[in-house]
Amino acid sequence: MQITVIGAGAWGTALAIAASRQSAHRVVLHARDAAQAQALQQQRRNERYLPGIELPATLAITSGPLDVLLQSARAEDLFIIATPMAGLRSTLLALQGVPASVAWLCKGFEAGTGLMPHEVQAQVAPQLRAGALNGPSFAQEVARTQPTALVAASPHASVREALVKAFHGGALRVYANEDIVGVEVGGAVKNVLAIATGLCDGLDLGLNARAALITRGLAEMTRLGVALGAKPETFMGLSGLGDLVLTATGDLSRNRKVGLLLAQGMSLQQAVTSLGHVAEGVYSARTVWQRAQSLGVDMPITEAVVALLDGRLQAREAVQVLMGRGPRGEAV
Repeated sequence: MQITVIGAGAWGTALAIAASRQSAHRVVLHARDAAQAQALQQQRRNERYLPGIELPATLAITSGPLDVLLQSARAEDLFIIATPMAGLRSTLLALQGVPASVAWLCKGFEAGTGLMPHEVQAQVAPQLRAGALNGPSFAQEVARTQPTALVAASPHASVREALVKAFHGGALRVYANEDIVGVEVGGAVKNVLAIATGLCDGLDLGLNARAALITRGLAEMTRLGVALGAKPETFMGLSGLGDLVLTATGDLSRNRKVGLLLAQGMSLQQAVTSLGHVAEGVYSARTVWQRAQSLGVDMPITEAVVALLDGRLQAREAVQVLMGRGPRGEAV
């Protein structure tokens, strides 16, 4: 198959590298503009996002309008959308006539509409055979061939099979899952919860507090997912518990870093600027909370994170709000 990765950020580049190592595939990395593509081609590295990691010689680099790539697309090919959530809708519109399988890497709910990625796709390009590639993964580790497990989620068996064929092998394992709702909810909510965990660690509240926060966060995530039609068991898998643990505790987590910086007294703008990369939880927290409210789902940790990001609560006040909640059963 030909695998075309649209978006040359850290994650898109890492997956393009991983796929290129499997000699059976032709892999194309599509950069946003000509200057970026030229730099990647000349340096054979993506120094901004994955410094020091060589691009395989077999990895092709392109840029410009997607129309040229679409003209030769076949049903057995695969397009990977490696843009942030904000770029998903426009990219799906550009791909709406492609016969190949399509999958996205972005995690979150769309700002303004509150839609999950598969709901955006159903709205703008319902005829596509599409899905999501998700799971606990830092781009740097995938690019360095460190062991990683991902989830290929789609209602279409052909899309799940294409994702497994494209990326499963070597240090990378890909598991198929039909529950795209559960996989996407896990991917969205874990970013918000990672901000809360970073806050907890930044305030030096201890390992007990971190464990409690992760566990109760998983309960929040599951409640929202089930209300949206997901299977509860999905949240005990890679895209639920696995991704939550990684993002909430890993030093490479941008969302956790936001919480750490807020605990140090930085403003949200200062924290985001210092990252130099997108932290999806900052942009999706409010949308997650609004979606939960519309369904009558209780998400106190998410609510506290939103209040913190909005400036209505300071770091220690957010913790006090959570600790001051009344007693209840663990299953609630």
